[in-house]
Parts: sequence; structure tokens; C-alpha cells
Amino acid sequence: MAHLSGKFVWFEHYSTDIPGARRFYEGLFGWHTELMPLGAERYPMIMAGSDGVGGYSQAEPGAAAHWRSYLSVADVDDGYNRALQHGAVSVQPPTDFAPVGRGAVVRDPTGALLALWTSAQGDAPDTTTAPAGHFCWNELTTPDASRALEFYREVFGYESQALDMGPQGTYHVLSRNGQQRAGLMQCPEAGMPAMWLPYVSVPDADATAAKAESLGARLMMPVMDVPNVGRMGMATDPLGAAIAFIRLNDTGK
Repeated sequence: MAHLSGKFVWFEHYSTDIPGARRFYEGLFGWHTELMPLGAERYPMIMAGSDGVGGYSQAEPGAAAHWRSYLSVADVDDGYNRALQHGAVSVQPPTDFAPVGRGAVVRDPTGALLALWTSAQGDAPDTTTAPAGHFCWNELTTPDASRALEFYREVFGYESQALDMGPQGTYHVLSRNGQQRAGLMQCPEAGMPAMWLPYVSVPDADATAAKAESLGARLMMPVMDVPNVGRMGMATDPLGAAIAFIRLNDTGK
């Protein structure tokens, strides 16, 4: 069993309409859902082929739909306490989810929701390419990039590399143990909330964008090329949660 601290290892879609979320994402990415025992409940696990990549959870009535990102840590309790010491706010204290692992949820000092996770089975190994339908990147947009950078470096041991994106500003690549794990950037518009945005690998970003619209999503931006990385798009699903998708170049992240 290996735990890859600093890797985002799980993604959960929260909404008040799990059947509606399933219909959209199964139509968009070809996912299917398997109900897995979790205590007295049965957890709807998102499957990309034979691989579990995420799940669906019921949001509180009135809560906005969103994707929740799970960050692998060596010790949930230590990570949680360090996060609070560095300005995060508790959403859920460390809790055992037998038999799969232990987790906690915080809001970072800039307001982004983040789940901390230690899997009982260890983490899936890194691969050189991300198969279609698998999550392949995660990106934090925040109204205070400097504060967020300080937090993620101090609490989770990330190193960062600043990339000049021209009119779009500076993009910070977060790495741990030499492995790129996520991106971080200033919100492009004033008033936008901080959030982690997961990316899904797709074979054709333009076709995915068209399919998303046909299934009721709203595109957040035109599909665009990212030099040396791939071609990407972003959408808000019919329930209101943001998701990104990308056709990675052969040399992509």
C-alpha cells in the first residue's frame, strides 16, 4: 500500500438530484455507477470502465451543487490540525469511513472547500497518461492567490512554479516530490468564489463541449488550446456544478 501525499485521489459530486447528475455525466463521459456498501448505506460510485474514480453524494437542501476534491495525506488528523492552525475553517472533523478510509473537510483561508483523505487501501499509482473518463488535473481559482500559495506550501508541502499566462495572469503549478499535482491561479473576475475545479480527460474537447450543451450544460468559455498541454473546455452542469475537460497532448500533465 502506498499513499501519494499531495495527490488528488477522489472527486465527489454533491447535489440534491443524484439521478439527474448521473444521467448527465453518464451521457457526457460514458461513466456508469455501481452501488458500493459503505456502513449501513450504499454509496453510488462513479466508474470509468473498471476503475472507481469518484462518487455522488446528497447535498443539504438549498446547498449549491459542487464537485468536492479529496487530497491524499499521510495523516488526516495531522493535516486537519495543521490546516486549522494556518487559517482554514473546519467543515467536518476527522471521521472514519469504514472500511475505506479516514477523512476530514475544511475551507482553506481563501474559502475553497477541500477534503483530506487517507485511504485504507492506499492510492492508485501515477500513470504517464490519463485514460478517457479519468480525472487528470485539479485547479484552484482563488481571490487571493498569494495567501492560497502560502497555505498549500506550509500545510501540504507543495513546491510551486510560476508560469506567465499573458493576459490571463500567472499560473502556479503545485508539485510534490517532483510530481505535478495541481494548478492555482487568481480568479479572473472580481467577486468569484474560491473553488477547486477538477478536469476529466476526453478524446475530443470540442465534441465533449457540444455534447455537454446538448445535455443541458452551460459552457463557461469557448474551447481553447493550452500550449504544450492540450485542448480544454469548462462547463456548468445542469445542476450548477462546474467541471472542466481536456484532450491532453501526448506530453500532457
